[in-house]
Amino acid sequence: MKPGQNSEPHPGGLGDLNDHLEEPGLTARDADTIKKFEKYLALLLKWNARMNLTAIRDPKEINRRHFVESITCAQALPIGITTLLDFGSGAGFPGIPIALCRPEISVTLAESQSKKAAFLQEVVRTLGLSARVFSGRAESLREQFDCVTLRAVDRMGDAVAAASELVRIGGCVAVFTTLADRAGFESSHFDWPAARIIPIADSDQRVVVMASKIKA
Repeated sequence: MKPGQNSEPHPGGLGDLNDHLEEPGLTARDADTIKKFEKYLALLLKWNARMNLTAIRDPKEINRRHFVESITCAQALPIGITTLLDFGSGAGFPGIPIALCRPEISVTLAESQSKKAAFLQEVVRTLGLSARVFSGRAESLREQFDCVTLRAVDRMGDAVAAASELVRIGGCVAVFTTLADRAGFESSHFDWPAARIIPIADSDQRVVVMASKIKA
């Protein structure tokens, strides 16, 4: 039996998250972390019934598309990162799964829409995370981070340019994109030729591009 597995079905229709992690070769999660993902899913389904947090409403698809993709990023983040900004966090992907899987990282969830920020606050409180929620535009932050993540944000090219000001020299940016779209945001602040390309399971196009900041 894998860590976190039990004989009873998980509430909310999540199924066994570790089964979904096994195929792409990701590390299985312990029982406590699995329970927190289940609580996260339950909150997401409850709040999504009255506001648009995600267009994906099937629990299994949320598990596969949102949770597994975010865990893929969490596992790929370099050792030694201590601070991370989730730029335009929305429903909390990938920031909340990163906070769950990499508790040594201090995660900031930046979200300008007040209702979504309220949802993030509720998730952080319910799961007992040390992550903080910044209810405002990420660009207005006056600090720098070891890593900035960007997933499903509007005008990705502009967002990556803004993120370059929020990453310390030697830090990195992690962008959820496709192989076809990556050229549209490759600014000179990051070492794109040496970027890591992390494939996402069940897709021949979606990837996480992770590049180091080389100059201000």
